[in-house]
Amino acid sequence: MKMNKWILGCALVLGSALQSANALMMCVYDPMGTGGDAYSFAKDYTLKMGSYGYPNVSLKAYTNEAIMAEDLKFGRCDGAAMTSLRARSFNKFTGSIDSIGAIRDYKTLDTTLKLFASPKFAKYMKSGKYEVVGQIPLGAAYVMVNDRKINSLDKAAGKRIAAMDFDKTQARIIEQIGGQPVSVDLTSIGGKFNNKQVDIIVGPAVIFGPLELQKGMMDAQGNVVGAIFDYPLIQVTTSIVVDTSKGKFDNAAGNQKIRTYINNNLSRVYKLIDQEEAAIDDKYWEKVPPTDKPSYQKLMREARIQMTKEGYYDPVTMKILKKVRCKYDPSNFECALNDE
Repeated sequence: MKMNKWILGCALVLGSALQSANALMMCVYDPMGTGGDAYSFAKDYTLKMGSYGYPNVSLKAYTNEAIMAEDLKFGRCDGAAMTSLRARSFNKFTGSIDSIGAIRDYKTLDTTLKLFASPKFAKYMKSGKYEVVGQIPLGAAYVMVNDRKINSLDKAAGKRIAAMDFDKTQARIIEQIGGQPVSVDLTSIGGKFNNKQVDIIVGPAVIFGPLELQKGMMDAQGNVVGAIFDYPLIQVTTSIVVDTSKGKFDNAAGNQKIRTYINNNLSRVYKLIDQEEAAIDDKYWEKVPPTDKPSYQKLMREARIQMTKEGYYDPVTMKILKKVRCKYDPSNFECALNDE
């Protein structure tokens, strides 16, 4: 929950400080609604804004991210913080940052986020009436299985694999490796894994504790039989999306200041991510043999190229991400190829 609190604080304080005196409706996703920690923290933050001379902010809690996204579309929210996967429908350029295998480590992610937050990339932050005023890491997403014998692509064939209902690329990729996609959302993924309705999920460390995913990795006797494989498939981020059409977020200079502020304060976020990953007991982690990694990279690369051709990923983003990857790993086989 600490991560959610910091994200909401940035979105609310900065969004309020730089806009007109009109009230802003910021939408907050919290699984516990108004009784949750994220909402409570955001409420406390808005109360402090008055003493700083900031405009009033109205706060609304959502227990369903999909409904929140719809309310942003229909003008019932002036801004909302959501997963970049969900935000892809508002801005494909920034939403493609979470494409499979495109960012392999936090160094590459940090470089990418710095680029995206720079004034040079401001034009890409806008898409129609929407603008992304910040992106915040939530951590690398790892494969989590209820049986650690599922330790290769071949063994994943035929298994039930969770696929977010709003991200069509996930189901497509699962089908390509011979898996059986099972539709989930942010509210059901934990329960379906823990109740053995799915065999495999992909998610960041920050969801392990709150969703009690260790339950899905134990047998009836309480022995740990599942695992988290320590090879990240994607980097999960949150995007703060605002509606610029109503005059509240139409200040280009102000929106750029928000992006700059958020990006300049990401060090504490990476620290929290490290803490969340370190908090998971070693018995749940499983090493991926170095010899297996090239085959995973090849599969994910092919999937990215196909998904880009089909219009799911933004081609400009894909080219930028490849340049960043090759900056840190120039000897990688993909760097000599020109098809991404």
